[in-house]
Amino acid sequence: MAKTQSRVKFVLCIANKDCEDLEKGKVYALLPDARAKRDGYIRVVDESGEDYLYPELLFVALDIPAKAREALSVAS
Repeated sequence: MAKTQSRVKFVLCIANKDCEDLEKGKVYALLPDARAKRDGYIRVVDESGEDYLYPELLFVALDIPAKAREALSVAS
């Protein structure tokens, strides 16, 4: 299978301690941010509708089939 660098990546929130704008168990689109990644953070659009940095340890990466990615991308 080919590498999927260009496709939208998604993460699942597994904890939301001290993060009121995250829902535990919700899937979020991951926005690219290399600088944040180096510092242990990721950028997602939270429940406020804005993108913010959150500790990477609050999420797990998801491997989502193409049809599901399309549906999630439209919903985001």
